[in-house]
Amino acid sequence: MPTGKQNDSVIAICVQEPFEDGSCMDFGLIKGDNLRFLHQAFITDTITNSLDIDNADVRLYYINAPERKRLARIVTDYLKKKLTGKKAELFSARFRQFELDPERWGVRIEKVFRDCFSTGYKHILVIGSRTPTIRPAMMKVALKMLGESDAVFGPTPEGRYYVIGMSRSYQINLAEFDWKSPSIYSEVAEAFTAKQLAWSELEIWYAVETPEDLEMMVRDINQFRYEGDESTARETELVMQRILTKMGP
Repeated sequence: MPTGKQNDSVIAICVQEPFEDGSCMDFGLIKGDNLRFLHQAFITDTITNSLDIDNADVRLYYINAPERKRLARIVTDYLKKKLTGKKAELFSARFRQFELDPERWGVRIEKVFRDCFSTGYKHILVIGSRTPTIRPAMMKVALKMLGESDAVFGPTPEGRYYVIGMSRSYQINLAEFDWKSPSIYSEVAEAFTAKQLAWSELEIWYAVETPEDLEMMVRDINQFRYEGDESTARETELVMQRILTKMGP
């Protein structure tokens, strides 16, 4: 597939497995098909939000496995039918998808960075697939920071990452770290500091991985709607409504 490179910056969305290095999506009663539908909605919303960034391409990376290929096909086919106007044009021009070998998380995101840098991108922002409430404004801030530093980190309350970005070249080997470590955030940040690389920090945000995270996500979506934002996490909102209706009172 052609690289489709249109810009110097790229937002690379890396699909996480339900049980990934040191983390998992455990929503209690939401499991099986409902969990799969919700994860698909998370990815759909993240792609849609990324398309709002004028100066960035969008890439989706997922492991080369039948279930993940099916997930990517469902998401992309849905977006081809749903998107209209300018956003449909942007999706066609700036979105590409790529397969990865089924390796651990640190190895996969290392390969994502290397692939993007080898393609010629100067600023790379890697986002997982559990963060549907990251708004375009947050992505714009992250890319602006990358224009002024070697890296940008988005910390979660648990000391992990919801986003990680690098500029100009791949200078830290992320595959060398233990991503199960509860102090992974500080370990990676200290590695950049040790190499005298400049890094910036985004606001604390969250990956949706627990029932408590789901509650926080719902509150944020309600706040977005109150503020007049009808698009952020819209697919996630619709899927949650269907799941809750199906589960009953």
